[in-house]
Amino acid sequence: MSNAKDAAPRLFSGVGIAGAFAGFVLIGALQALYGPAIPAVRAAHGVSPAVAGLALSAHFVGGLLGVMAFHLAGGRIGNRVLLGWSYVAMAVGAAVFAAAPQWPVALLGAFVAGLGYGAIDYGLNYLFAIGFGARSPAMLNLLNAFFGVGSILAPAVLAQLGPEGYTRVFFVFALASAAVVVLVRGVREQRVGIGPTAAVDRSTHLRSRGIAITGAFIVLYVLNMGVESGAGGWEPTHLTSVGYTVGAATTATAVYWLMMTVGRFLVAPLTLRWSEQTILTGSCVGMAVCLALAVVPPLAPFAYAGLGLFIAPVFPTGLPWLHRLVPDARRAGAYVIAASMLGGVASPPLLGIGIELASATSVPIVLFGLNALCLVAIWWVLRRSRSTAGTKETAVRRGRIPWRWPRSPAAAAGRGGGPRTRAWRSR
Repeated sequence: MSNAKDAAPRLFSGVGIAGAFAGFVLIGALQALYGPAIPAVRAAHGVSPAVAGLALSAHFVGGLLGVMAFHLAGGRIGNRVLLGWSYVAMAVGAAVFAAAPQWPVALLGAFVAGLGYGAIDYGLNYLFAIGFGARSPAMLNLLNAFFGVGSILAPAVLAQLGPEGYTRVFFVFALASAAVVVLVRGVREQRVGIGPTAAVDRSTHLRSRGIAITGAFIVLYVLNMGVESGAGGWEPTHLTSVGYTVGAATTATAVYWLMMTVGRFLVAPLTLRWSEQTILTGSCVGMAVCLALAVVPPLAPFAYAGLGLFIAPVFPTGLPWLHRLVPDARRAGAYVIAASMLGGVASPPLLGIGIELASATSVPIVLFGLNALCLVAIWWVLRRSRSTAGTKETAVRRGRIPWRWPRSPAAAAGRGGGPRTRAWRSR
């Protein structure tokens, strides 16, 4: 008898899921700690603002290498071992950054912590995308919502202690990262087999389509991260340019990040009813409406809050869709997540140049243009995926891949509610 749930490898126990959520709280906290700590870092090491900003750059360079390291080592080293060493790297790097007597050593600590950050970010996103079947979009949204929890809590704690307390916060972070290592025992080492359908997808024709779709997802994620980080970085500038006080603009920006976290919790149950492409399209359309409303000064703070709500599902919901469409999903996911990190780093300064050439009031207009290109990328992926589906149907008719007796839509989605049916091979 076939069961839809059997198609999803069971990679996490309850302990493993709890450890993954804790890990994303930690990486969210780590990324958010560098900015508020910069004043005290400058005082401790006697560096300029630009040089102090290299700590975040070193973190993201380490993050990119961590993504690729997890991807390349994933076929030879177990997921549990890789995640364990990633948490150790974060713990060691954070401790070195806090205790470094000289600035180059502190940069090395940020780089090592970034290695662990990138490996955990990619590794858990990838494993959640393949480990829960039809529930993967919901679980990915929950996972990334906990990233937002960390990014909100850590700066709040540092604000209470004052910037000079950054060493204590980083040491506590290091201890917490080391403690989470024990929870990786809940990650199972089950390998994902390559079914007959995947074998057909390795043909030259479909492999080229996979490369094209991966490229479109890279464009989508770079642009979307540009909107996300651009709005978070330039919203205060825009709001103050249209008459809001600095305090009001800062509060509105905090609400934007809060709504992004809330949005991921809210969308999780919706992913069990609607497809990934429907949620992505609806999110980008909602973002377009919010950015258009942000041009009107009295509505701008509320529009940015709505933008955070709509942008929330894009990153976590797109990954399961990518893994369904692309044969070599592991490699595609590594490229897409790495590209999203590059987009988050490069977009704010590039947007700053564009805004400097125009004016601060053009922020929502520039972001609207980037989001419109996201919609174009989604439309292109939809066209390609329909074409790929047609090619697979042709292969079924020619007997090149197995054919399964159709099940009820609920059972096919892995949600129960339909009879279990026997799989038959066409002759």
